[in-house]
Amino acid sequence: MSQSQSDKKNFDRIIKISRSINKIKLFANNYKSHFKVYRRDNTQVAINYLKGLFFCPKGEANMERMEEEVYQSEYRAYQHFISNSKWDWQGLQEQVAQDTSKLLLQQKAQNGLPIGYVVDESSHRKKGTKSVGVGRQYAGVIGKVDNCQVGVYASLVNGTSASLINERIFLPKSWMTNKEKCEEAKIPEEECCEFKTKPELALAMIKQDIERGVVFDWIGGDGLYGHNTELCNGLEEMELFYVLDVHKDEKVYLQEPTFSVPEAKSGKGRKPSKMQPDVKPVRLDNLTKSIPEELWQKEEIRDTVKGKLYLWVHKRTVWSWDGKSEKAKKRVLIITKTTDSKPKVKYSVSNGEVDAYTHKEYAYFVSQRYWVERAFDNAKNELGMSDYQIRKWQSWHTHHAILMMASLYITEQLIENTKDVPLLSFRDARILIVSNICATQVELERKAMQMLKRHRKRKADIDYAHYKQKEKLKS
Repeated sequence: MSQSQSDKKNFDRIIKISRSINKIKLFANNYKSHFKVYRRDNTQVAINYLKGLFFCPKGEANMERMEEEVYQSEYRAYQHFISNSKWDWQGLQEQVAQDTSKLLLQQKAQNGLPIGYVVDESSHRKKGTKSVGVGRQYAGVIGKVDNCQVGVYASLVNGTSASLINERIFLPKSWMTNKEKCEEAKIPEEECCEFKTKPELALAMIKQDIERGVVFDWIGGDGLYGHNTELCNGLEEMELFYVLDVHKDEKVYLQEPTFSVPEAKSGKGRKPSKMQPDVKPVRLDNLTKSIPEELWQKEEIRDTVKGKLYLWVHKRTVWSWDGKSEKAKKRVLIITKTTDSKPKVKYSVSNGEVDAYTHKEYAYFVSQRYWVERAFDNAKNELGMSDYQIRKWQSWHTHHAILMMASLYITEQLIENTKDVPLLSFRDARILIVSNICATQVELERKAMQMLKRHRKRKADIDYAHYKQKEKLKS
């Protein structure tokens, strides 16, 4: 097939996808029952808000701009729908979680890859002091303390597909001790009577999603969650398999320690009362330096735009002690590092058995957080995840419920259409949705042609990068 024939075929595919991708009303009607309040049906307002998330540029997906961008929409209707209306946002989140689970189960049946349930926090920088949960706290988006809101989120991931399915707003201690602020933000009394840590919120989401019927094969999360003893113990009690990241200064035992109270060295002073191990622990970063080359295994992880990603993988049995329990917990330690001259090292622990999974399988579990981070990037850059201008507790949750709908919608389109257009991205799908609804046929074809050129150039760059990598490996 000639280049022109191939381009014509790909162009037709993009146009076809742009027409089939515009099923927003049909998609939203699947959730219609959640938008009804007595005799009032808020489905059209929900559709308009969904369109607003798609239509508005990055940083501007607020209700004022939505009124300008979405035909026959009204600011006051948005405000009432998001902040005051009693529609069932909990039911909507539940159905979105169930539908995302079904979608990824179908994909798992085709690709054979396990489904991960990944917990992570994300911050949203805000001005002022009135928005629910806002305060000076660590904002991961900029890597330092700032005035922001922080949410704890749950995502499902399979292969390259990931989508948000649950969330909790983190309320700092300064909010829990300020009854007036809680009342002003309309936080339910049961939500502000007791401070909850982020790992506690994560565990609550996991329990809730299991009750909802969400299906997954393992649980992942960053070092905040891997370091938390209560979360890990809770998952073990529920007999859930996890692979959680830990920090480089985490200490482990290379053999199972025994514990005893040491004898007093003299008759003076207090008698020892704390249990002490009979062997010393080792820091993970120090352990990594001592591992011989033959105990590392090189594994191919995934294709990237710069060639295939390879990781050196080491796994071994270790023991972890929280300083209080009578026995140390047996764990699998997974260490991965990149193959470049200045490797990036990552540490993870699991409650699985060391031989239950291969080096490659454990590396897959560890590496899947990449796609969840991409899902956050897409939600913030393409769907206005952080662009809201709202204050109430309910508003936070209703906004996120519609956001999760939007994320699922595009995830469905990507899974359905990437076979025909392999380089179709989250942003591409959003552009096609907007163009099909708002653009003329000429403008739609111009967008499709721009997309085709971009994909052709990207494909050439990827092919060249893979070629260079192969030549380098040969030498």
